Amino acid sequence: MKRIAIVHHSAHGHTEHIARHIRTGCNGVSGVVADLLRAEELVAVPEQLGDYEGIVLGSPTYLGGVSGPFKSFMDSTGGMWPRQSLKGKLAAAFTVSSLHAGDKQSTLLSLFIFSMQHGMLWMGNPILPEQHVGVPYDEAANRLGSWSGLMAQAGHASPPDAFVPGDVKTARLFGSNFAHTLLRLSAEEEAYPAVAEVAP
Repeated sequence: MKRIAIVHHSAHGHTEHIARHIRTGCNGVSGVVADLLRAEELVAVPEQLGDYEGIVLGSPTYLGGVSGPFKSFMDSTGGMWPRQSLKGKLAAAFTVSSLHAGDKQSTLLSLFIFSMQHGMLWMGNPILPEQHVGVPYDEAANRLGSWSGLMAQAGHASPPDAFVPGDVKTARLFGSNFAHTLLRLSAEEEAYPAVAEVAP
């Protein structure tokens, strides 16, 4: 059984709502189990991530970047960096903002760089925007057209579940794709074991 950690911070419930749908998508794939982990609780025990083969990172976009609590979590993994504790794990990311744009790309880029510095493997968002094939915009998967990760949008001060159907669909598809990708990578690793590194 492969394990996926969905690490997220959610001040008002929106990001957690999307995280739960990503988890549903992951857990719909046989051979995978996904857990929701709050970033603010991982600050004290970031080493817990060593128990997972895949890590999905999720933060709201605040002023063009990750939230303060999520940045604190990122910083707490500093001690893991020289040990390369997260090297080779599959990573992906998602973010939520109250506006359609909201500079969400900046947040995904910061999560990408974080993952690369830890030596993780990045999975983007391959879901084609369904409005291009006639699906109504609010019902379309990947309606916001994001390829580097998952983007979702909910109005400011709206209820936590105030997402259009397309964003919920995207989250579930994103989770399913992440789980399938993790299983493929795991199968290839078993078929082709990594060569031992040569010291410089």
